[in-house]
Amino acid sequence: MGFCLYLLTLLSLFSQSTAQWCYQSQYSCDDTCRDPRHWAAQFPSCGGLRQSPINIVTSKVHVNSALPPFDFIGHTNVHNITVENKGHSAHFVLPQSVRLTGGALPGHYRAAQFHFHWGGNGRPGSEHTIDGERFPMELHIVHIKEPYGSLAEAEHDMAGIALLAFLFEETTDDHPHLDTIIGALGRVQNNGSSSVIPNFRLSDIIPPSKDLHMYYRYVGSMTTPGCEQAVAWTVFHRTLSISSRQLDTVVKQCKFWTGQPMIDIFRPTQPLDGRVVYRSKAAAVLTSAMHLWFGVFSVVLVNV
Repeated sequence: MGFCLYLLTLLSLFSQSTAQWCYQSQYSCDDTCRDPRHWAAQFPSCGGLRQSPINIVTSKVHVNSALPPFDFIGHTNVHNITVENKGHSAHFVLPQSVRLTGGALPGHYRAAQFHFHWGGNGRPGSEHTIDGERFPMELHIVHIKEPYGSLAEAEHDMAGIALLAFLFEETTDDHPHLDTIIGALGRVQNNGSSSVIPNFRLSDIIPPSKDLHMYYRYVGSMTTPGCEQAVAWTVFHRTLSISSRQLDTVVKQCKFWTGQPMIDIFRPTQPLDGRVVYRSKAAAVLTSAMHLWFGVFSVVLVNV
């Protein structure tokens, strides 16, 4: 009897140590996966003081004209891109020729991938919220700081990753280019499946840089485990459009690694823990951009 109890204890500890993470929508009492409330038990960084996403309280942001516009490179070029179901979301892999500079970022960044976060059954599903409001969907475009060769390398730099976030608003008319994305999601329903989107341009999804002068900036983390605190976040003020038809279709396309419908794929908002959120002005002053960046980090370091 004692040996059996010992064996059961070992098996329990083993299952806990190898448990995969999941979203709240996947979790049930019968599952061994860790939902967002318990990510930090397996991934310590998820319990850190610079976690994302956050609720942006517009009355408390610091307006600063030292946040200049971005310079998008290669966003209008045509590419064949691959989309893959990663078990928790679907990643659209971007070529390294798609790059990003400006925005007071401390260096040049190359694109890695983009993905979406959504709700389900009519529920909103953005990760970031504005004054407590959750939006229907959110787009994240992940960039890696040069000369790092991978996300794993970039994670050791507090600004090693630049993440651009776009919030969606529901509209009457369809977004003219989202059906291509939705169709691709339908071809990668199961974990590990992949497909190719021919003749894709990122500029079909996001506006040109001249229309993206207004944005929020803060330092934070990846929003999935291991929640690495190495992200310069940019949340754009301008929203993207999606029709109710498109939104209903998006949430029905993919399945989690567990085989369940891939819905409500967002992490709850995290405490600011003393961080400052900045907001740009349309007329930005480039000369003091780097001073602002150092100021952001000095505030962070003081509160660590």
